[in-house]
Amino acid sequence: MIFNILLMSALLIYLIIGVAALLAGVGVGYFFWDLALKKKSRAIIREAESEGEMIKKDKILQAKEKFLQLKSEHEKIISEKSNRLLQSENRLKQKEAVISQKLEEVTRKGKELDILRENLTSQLELVEKKNDELEKMHQQQVEQLETISGLSAQEARDQLIESLKAEAKTDAMSYVNEIMAEAKMTANKEAKRIVLQTIQRVATESAVENSVTVFHIESDEIKGRIIGREGRNIRALEAATGVEIIVDDTPEAIILSAFDPVRREVARLSLHQLVTDGRIHPARIEEVVQKTQKQIEEEIVEVGKRTTIDLGIHGLHPELIRLIGKMKYRSSYGQNLLQHSREVANLSAIMAAELGLNPKLAKRAGLLHDIGKVPDDEPELPHAVLGMKLAEKFKEKPEVCNAIGSHHDEIEMTTMIAPIVQVCDAISGARPGARREVVESYIKRLKNLEELALSYPGVLKTYAIQAGRELRVIVGSDRVTDKEAESLSYDIAQKIQNEMTYPGQIKITVIRETRSVTFAK
Repeated sequence: MIFNILLMSALLIYLIIGVAALLAGVGVGYFFWDLALKKKSRAIIREAESEGEMIKKDKILQAKEKFLQLKSEHEKIISEKSNRLLQSENRLKQKEAVISQKLEEVTRKGKELDILRENLTSQLELVEKKNDELEKMHQQQVEQLETISGLSAQEARDQLIESLKAEAKTDAMSYVNEIMAEAKMTANKEAKRIVLQTIQRVATESAVENSVTVFHIESDEIKGRIIGREGRNIRALEAATGVEIIVDDTPEAIILSAFDPVRREVARLSLHQLVTDGRIHPARIEEVVQKTQKQIEEEIVEVGKRTTIDLGIHGLHPELIRLIGKMKYRSSYGQNLLQHSREVANLSAIMAAELGLNPKLAKRAGLLHDIGKVPDDEPELPHAVLGMKLAEKFKEKPEVCNAIGSHHDEIEMTTMIAPIVQVCDAISGARPGARREVVESYIKRLKNLEELALSYPGVLKTYAIQAGRELRVIVGSDRVTDKEAESLSYDIAQKIQNEMTYPGQIKITVIRETRSVTFAK
């Protein structure tokens, strides 16, 4: 037991000694390891310090370079500012010099003005003294004159004024007469110049209308087809158009005679279409004539539009445009009315421009001045007054309406455009060969003849043919009987004899046709 204890004790001691020896070895190793670590850390520190010094030196150098760069830029900016300040100072010095110079000049002038003022004051005082002396002398002379003449100053003044007034009136009247004579001479000369220049600047053709139209055909065989069996085709064509168709021995020609250009044109176009188509009979003739009349109406509107566009006139009422187109088929003393109106419009515009007036307004009035010659119904009014009423109805300007109504002096002229239109109308009509007075009176007589017959009840159409030697009257079969037709022709003949003047004799033919029309459906 004791042995075990001793053995255990020995083992414990040995274990303690081994542990102590181990601890001693570990301490020695730790000591040397610590020494190595310290040595290595000192080396790392020295290396870091050396690198830090190098970095520090680099940063210091960079900072110095940046400082020098900023310093140079700053110095440059400062130098520029100083230069600007110097320039500003120089300008201010120059301005100060100029201002000081002006101040000196103003001061000098002020001194001169003071001297002048003093001189003027002294001169005024002298003038006042002289005036007082003159007034005293004048008063003395007036008193002496009053004593000598036996008149007071007021009475003498009144007599002098009266004598001067009479003398001034005489001189003024002679002066006014001289001015008036010179103005008339100058005005006549200037007016002639403007009129001649206006006529020269407008070149136009003189178109004279005739009362016949020649219709050319390819061969004389067509004449028989136009006449028809027992003349029924030619009678139907004359009744439908109101145109006398003359088929004689003239080779390859048929003459269409009528005073109304519209009727002649309708007859010519209808005849052309019938001959081209080849079907010529009364029913076909009436159908073609109706279509041609519609075509002519469309053409009239187109001519009116084209005329306004050519002349540069805008804003006209459609009815006025239609009446303008209708002028193409109307003549005035043998002169084509549309061409005459276009010429008057151009002349009026040029003359208005020469006189400093509105050329567009004058051109408008010139184009519309004869619009009263082509109305659909013709009341008993002068064409100028009728044209003015039409223009007022379709909202034309008062200047245009007055120019239309006064171009033949039916109403008073109230604008400057009115005499221009009147003069230009006379210029256009006065061109050599432009008008034929005999033709106009002849056409007027034929129109009066037709209107006289048309005034009877039951009359549908009237046509004056054969140069006014025959009057054809078409009546409605439902309104006029055969007996009434006979008496109607007698009544018309008696009225023509009593109310009209005409050469030779006039044949009155009353036509009454009965038609029965039924449609098969």
